[in-house]
Amino acid sequence: MVAGTLRGRPIVAPSGAATRPTTDRVREAMFNALESLGAIEDASAVDLYAGSGALGIEALSRGARRCTFVERDRDALRAIRTNLDKLSLNDCSNVVASDVLVSIGALRGVDLVLVDPPYGFDAWARLLDALVPVANPDAVVVLESDRPIDLPTGWEEVRAKRYGRTWVTFVRCVPEV
Repeated sequence: MVAGTLRGRPIVAPSGAATRPTTDRVREAMFNALESLGAIEDASAVDLYAGSGALGIEALSRGARRCTFVERDRDALRAIRTNLDKLSLNDCSNVVASDVLVSIGALRGVDLVLVDPPYGFDAWARLLDALVPVANPDAVVVLESDRPIDLPTGWEEVRAKRYGRTWVTFVRCVPEV
């Protein structure tokens, strides 16, 4: 982890090419920005397409109250559970072994959503539409992609930055008038 109570603690990543871990540089910049937005402290977070769980674990390390990790890959699920055990985070975590777009509707009251799907993911509008009833009104959603994301109606960009081949976009749901 790059900062917080778990700073310097290593985590395991799933083997193979199915998971593309967020680099320490990108993760540090992402979470520094989230801290400046006041989006982490005491947040209920969800890490979608969790991979190793690094994003959700970083959120917990920096003060999130709880994190739900959603992942369907068996190797990734094994890595997440190993990391949560090793870091003694099971009491503030929940692991959902399922496809994100199938299980997202069961989540409620989320303050911080961390989304890092495989590169080439193209269901952004469907995912963001599914998040509307899940996220609290002031929730921050962080999207990690290999390209800029065209946001569907009802979402506004708070901040976007490119780090090499990675785009990180912070968005919020626009309240209906």
